[in-house]
Amino acid sequence: MKYFIFLGIIFSSILVSCNISPQQIEYGTDACHYCNMTIVDRQHSAQLVTTKGKAYKYDAIECMVHSLQDEMKDTEMALYLVADFNQPGQLMDATMASYLVSDQIASPMGANLSAFENENSGQKAQEKFTGELFSWEEIQIHLKQ
Repeated sequence: MKYFIFLGIIFSSILVSCNISPQQIEYGTDACHYCNMTIVDRQHSAQLVTTKGKAYKYDAIECMVHSLQDEMKDTEMALYLVADFNQPGQLMDATMASYLVSDQIASPMGANLSAFENENSGQKAQEKFTGELFSWEEIQIHLKQ
């Protein structure tokens, strides 16, 4: 009987440790994985989660993209997440977002980069703030170091 309880505990631990989901960002406490600044801006935060379930938090979308281009380029990612500018603190799929680079919206690391839920939201923001719109693929090229 103890053997089965032991196996149950081991099996449960394995399932919990392989959970591929984002971690809550503790604004004002957590540090950016890339630049080590404290994450405070809910409109520009981002997060990567590997296929093994390890989460990396960022204070700015540009930090996440630079991290992907540098030390994470050989790491398999399960989730690419960015904060929706219109819903601060709400993380969304970075690959489906629309990105606006506008001098009228400052981001923590100075790229003036914000993410929007979809192309329509990005276009509305562009009308209001001006700037240039990018897709996920295009913003990675734009930020290439």
